Amino acid sequence: GKDELDSTSVNYETIAPQHNSSEIKKFVIGIPKEYFIEGLSDEVKIGMEKAMTRLKDLGFKFKEISLPHTKYALSCYYIIMPAEVSANLARFDGIRYARVMSNEYGVTSLRDVYFKNKGLGFGKEARRRILLGTFVLSSGYYDAYYSKAQKVRRLIKEDFDKAFKEVDVIFTPVAPTTAFKIGEKISDPLQMYLSDIFTIPVNLAGLPAIAIPVDKRQATSDMKQGIRDKKQGLPVGFQLIGKHWHENVILGIGEMYENE
Repeated sequence: GKDELDSTSVNYETIAPQHNSSEIKKFVIGIPKEYFIEGLSDEVKIGMEKAMTRLKDLGFKFKEISLPHTKYALSCYYIIMPAEVSANLARFDGIRYARVMSNEYGVTSLRDVYFKNKGLGFGKEARRRILLGTFVLSSGYYDAYYSKAQKVRRLIKEDFDKAFKEVDVIFTPVAPTTAFKIGEKISDPLQMYLSDIFTIPVNLAGLPAIAIPVDKRQATSDMKQGIRDKKQGLPVGFQLIGKHWHENVILGIGEMYENE
């Protein structure tokens, strides 16, 4: 809702139209062809087919769409996001927001306190993102990386704008595979980042989206039986992406699917 003390708040009720269930069922769901390509695991493919069949049974129609700049989303995101991480964390002086150091860390001066203490509270991934972000924002690289990534971000958003002229909601997988083992990809951050390929375009475009289990009861049943390390025992999710201010539509479709 609107907050007079917050310039970023919006009077939601004047923007978002309300829909009942019969109206929502008339909406067309888009399937981006760039999202259903090689790289999807068999478990995810089967799950997507099952979810689409159930949505069709509920009365929804599907239409193929194109989001051509999807292939640049991962690179774009992992320039903009670390840059924002670096810029935001730079304001912390490392004294009040990190661990207190002692002589065991070789601190002999105030300079040591700043240089050693500031990074002590961060794990490897946080440090990696700070370093990457600082690099892409540095002199000589800002225009080559950060500025260019922001331009690509605009193209990704325009892809969604065009798609939403043809469809009301967009259907995609949440991830290309089921969950991987704890620590399995920690030594290869790039492989870990690739798991975000279907969700980060939504973040770049600033759109609402929801992740829904294809078969909630089956996943819960498998977990109760102790099937934790087998692919067939891990849940698969599909993602519904909506237009700006149309959260009620994706939540409505999600509720219908869950009830079914």
